Amino acid sequence: MPRSQRPKRRTGTSGLERYKGKRDFTLTPEPPPAQPGGRQGPLTFLIQKHDASRLHYDFRLELDGVLKSWSVPKGPALDNNEKRLAVMVEDHPFDYGAFEGVIPKGEYGAGQVIVWDNGTYSPDEGGQLSFHNRAEAERRVREEIEAGKLSITLRGKKVKGSWTLVKLSNSETEWLLIKHRDAASDEERDILDEDASVISTLTIDDIKASRLPDRGAASVILSPEDAPRAKKAKFPTKLTPMNAHPAEAAFSDPCWLFEPKLDGIRAVALIRDGAVKLLSRSGLDTTDQYPYLVDELAAQPVTNAILDGEIVAIDEDGRPSFGLLQQRMHLSGEVDIRQAEVDIPVLFYAFDQPYLEGWDLTKCTLSARKELLERALLPSSRILLLDHFTEEGEAAYDAARRLGLEGIVAKRMESAYEPGKRSHDWLKIKATLTDDFVVGGFSEGQGGRSDTFGALLLGRYDEDDTLVYAGHVGSGFTDGLLADIRKRLDKIRPQAQPVLSGTTTEGRHHVGEARARCGGEVR
Repeated sequence: MPRSQRPKRRTGTSGLERYKGKRDFTLTPEPPPAQPGGRQGPLTFLIQKHDASRLHYDFRLELDGVLKSWSVPKGPALDNNEKRLAVMVEDHPFDYGAFEGVIPKGEYGAGQVIVWDNGTYSPDEGGQLSFHNRAEAERRVREEIEAGKLSITLRGKKVKGSWTLVKLSNSETEWLLIKHRDAASDEERDILDEDASVISTLTIDDIKASRLPDRGAASVILSPEDAPRAKKAKFPTKLTPMNAHPAEAAFSDPCWLFEPKLDGIRAVALIRDGAVKLLSRSGLDTTDQYPYLVDELAAQPVTNAILDGEIVAIDEDGRPSFGLLQQRMHLSGEVDIRQAEVDIPVLFYAFDQPYLEGWDLTKCTLSARKELLERALLPSSRILLLDHFTEEGEAAYDAARRLGLEGIVAKRMESAYEPGKRSHDWLKIKATLTDDFVVGGFSEGQGGRSDTFGALLLGRYDEDDTLVYAGHVGSGFTDGLLADIRKRLDKIRPQAQPVLSGTTTEGRHHVGEARARCGGEVR
């Protein structure tokens, strides 16, 4: 029946009644009005790209069981100088947040729809976030909308950081959507170029070409309580990171993902109520050594989180360099550390998130933890998300070799996070001919080396974390380096000699644990 001949549908005046009055749910695939009960965790947001009579973006914020909605004709802009018109429209049901597909011709809003972005949000006026307190967040958002000015932090895949909605004084429905200046603002980047759905990966053009989204696909993980096997838990005071087993050859597998192996030092960042602690792989507190990293981690839009990652220094060729990092990693004086922050800046690449906003994620799958990390992390000049390949491990390995990186780390996408364990679900595949060893001792020098040493005795940890003898290295040292290393070895030689399993102690001296790279470079 033509639209003009149908019985006139009633238009409601508030809430979901207006939404219901504009639609015939026997004809449109849009979800009928409903209010979910008992939802917990952070509030969610979404932006739908909608090609109706004209292309626009629908910006929706979860509040009181519905989606408060604004139509943004030109879409969001990362440039904080841009002010985008946002017209407030009727509330939509919460289930509309997953709607993608085609609204039939003749129906209200006829056209193609995708979920262009989604995530969680919190009011942020005064720098105060409420991701961890849903009731407080809803109260604040409700009051700010009523006052005509809403400031929020978004944690999406595409749009991040702080934004504001400001109501125009001469209109009941017209607002402005503006990006606040922060690490996520960008005058050069057009975020609308990223045109695919974050749920189905389809574009509007795909749907016009009759490629429809799979309605049976797995639900999107927006917040910790959405992740299977997430567990409510108190914030842990420490966490020993999970480690990878060595493997000999690269491989491809659709059940695995592949990250570049960075030549830096492992670090766990504990972020709690604006305070940050950095721990090394062995649990040492290294917070004071990286003040700039600490400042930027403290500015992350999280209340309580643990990030697992790598601290790296970048050389003039743009590659991670342990040699550069070594020049500053043992500094202790505040003046020296501050100078090193200028001379040898470091970056923190995050690749895992075992804890977020009151939820232990260690039993969740790696893919779920990655999904949450990608939304929660706000990349900045020093805090970055480590990219990864899916399925194509051999291509990732070849790329790492071409870029002069150490290799790759393969990780099973369904793997849990096992603190302190070396798991076969994570495999490190090296592309370089260097390796890390422990300097467990040295042999007495003969002839021209009688005043220094003959060779360094090297060890490495086996699967049981036992230090075993791996060989010795005595070449590649200049006379000056021999004398310098001997002085350093004498300072750390213990009174009681520990045993380096697999070698004798005759004519040799054991020292405290120090790192060395095969070829003579002391680490």
